[in-house]
Amino acid sequence: MIPAFKPLITRRALKIAAAAWRKGGLRIVFTNGVFDILHRGHIELLEQAKSWGDILVVGMNSDGSTRRLKGPGRPINSQADRARVLAALKSVDHVCIFTESTPLNLIRALRPHVLVKGSEYRTGEIVGAKEVNSWGGLVRRFRMRPGYSTSAIEQRILGGPTSKSRPNV
Repeated sequence: MIPAFKPLITRRALKIAAAAWRKGGLRIVFTNGVFDILHRGHIELLEQAKSWGDILVVGMNSDGSTRRLKGPGRPINSQADRARVLAALKSVDHVCIFTESTPLNLIRALRPHVLVKGSEYRTGEIVGAKEVNSWGGLVRRFRMRPGYSTSAIEQRILGGPTSKSRPNV
């Protein structure tokens, strides 16, 4: 028998759970992304993010959101597959799929204590940073490992431009 994995959590359920976590004194950490081809850079970011709190919630772009963000060739893996892989990781407590272009509404619903993004983003560019700071939370930037990105991996595999610049075939 295949063991059950952590279920996806809806935004509504997440808001209710987050209130209980806060009441219980738990520190909530949030990060987000597409997580299309899971690689070492993702794993290191998620492990570090988890170390900054008690509960790690990962916001994951839906398939439609990913296409709008990354181009017609993405995602490579479906949102169901990406969510299943993320939910299987020890460092990840919950995965919440969002359909918008940014996770701002999800961040507002969760009200995390810590918001984590890769260091390729300046603090002023991080969606939700202003809101997290406004309620006394922290914004942490994680130093990404050079060469570890889905786009870089895709380019190495294809030996050419990334999907954002490829025509839809």
